Amino acid sequence: MRKHNNSVNMKMNSEQMIWARQALLPNGWAKDVLVRVDGLGRIADVTVGAARQGHGVDTLLPAPVNLHSHAFQRAMAGMTEARGPDPRDTFWTWRRLMFRFLDHLTPDDARAIAAMVQMEMLEAGFGALAEFHYLHHRSDGRPYDKISEMGESICAAAEETGIGLTLLPVLYRYGGCDKRPLAPGQVRFGNDLDQFGQLVSQLETSVAGLTADSVLGIAPHSLRAVQPADLAFCIELAGPRVIHMHLAEQQEEVAEVLAALGARPVEWLLDSVPVSDRWCLIHCTQMVASETAALARSGAVAGLCPITEASLGDGIFDGARYLATSGKFGIGSDSNIRISLVEELRGLEYSQRLRDRGRAVLATADKSTGRVLWQGAALGGAQAAGRAAGAIAKGLWADIVALNGEMPDLEGRDGDLILDTVVFSGDNRAIADVWSAGRHVVRAGQHIRRASIVAQYRSVLARLRDVV
Repeated sequence: MRKHNNSVNMKMNSEQMIWARQALLPNGWAKDVLVRVDGLGRIADVTVGAARQGHGVDTLLPAPVNLHSHAFQRAMAGMTEARGPDPRDTFWTWRRLMFRFLDHLTPDDARAIAAMVQMEMLEAGFGALAEFHYLHHRSDGRPYDKISEMGESICAAAEETGIGLTLLPVLYRYGGCDKRPLAPGQVRFGNDLDQFGQLVSQLETSVAGLTADSVLGIAPHSLRAVQPADLAFCIELAGPRVIHMHLAEQQEEVAEVLAALGARPVEWLLDSVPVSDRWCLIHCTQMVASETAALARSGAVAGLCPITEASLGDGIFDGARYLATSGKFGIGSDSNIRISLVEELRGLEYSQRLRDRGRAVLATADKSTGRVLWQGAALGGAQAAGRAAGAIAKGLWADIVALNGEMPDLEGRDGDLILDTVVFSGDNRAIADVWSAGRHVVRAGQHIRRASIVAQYRSVLARLRDVV
């Protein structure tokens, strides 16, 4: 694995006590909660009505997994907002700019950018990350001497930041359903099946060298980028691992898949492969009602990225219908142009309100909107990442976030009201502490290695500033 002289050993070795005035537990809110974290980073026990001891906080919540990220796109923030020569700017014009940008990235650049992204995720309240990693090769498509070089940069960043990592190497073979070759901007992504098997094998070793909570999954990119036989290969290669895939993000994608495969993307996938609770399907903003209900019944997680979906004009996920059918969801930051857990959750609910012209669309009779969003994202994100987390409960990894109870808007608020306040009027300043599998990496709102990580990122930006 690529090492960096700023990496730090984040492995646990001592027990911790965390006491909270209130905490959101699997069965609801509780007062005076003591959480004991063992030396491996798991929750050893949870005691309600306990005397204060150890590290004291106001409000303790499960820290969700950020279930979808393309780390390198973080350095593009702000670079694609001017209208180009096309009469209508769309996802597809944005994608051409993205291809031009990534031509310039080196493995060291990728590591520095990923460290910045992971640090900001932790400071935003995410406890772990599923990185959808498809930037594999040199700019001309030739593999590095070690085919996993770029993937190991992501691992090195996780070593530095202490974030819990689920790494998802991506199989990306074609430029469309007609099997056209990858365009010049896409050749860094491409692998044949033998190369991809080699890549996965090397990254399995790399991920095993990280902390014990690290996970390796598999990600066929999309129905446009892989053929049905390639998808079958990925499913066999994955075995019991989690599988992530882009699906039904754009109207043009739906039309292309329908013409090539004879069915809409979600319809085809659910009818053709054994989709189960090991799957996470990203975006799904272009579904008809029957697909929405069928996806919910499959047990898979819908991976939603409201900020990016709004930025790219993807469309609105049918969250009201999906949750009414007991569908599972999680939250990701995708392009990483803005990393904020509470703003992603807010964007999900607000998109439902704009479409349906209503309020509190995702709330239930016994849970407020903020509670539905936060708990749903925590449970669904953990499932999607193959991570034993998602709740404050014995035996799970201690992925925990503490809110800053001294913020004026949060002071003295209890239960669902504090979640609603954070989600609908708060920002990243509401986050006081974050533990990722017991690693206390955010304290008083800042990552413990913030200064060095930001300095490395500044250096990369200085070189890349004018490439798009």
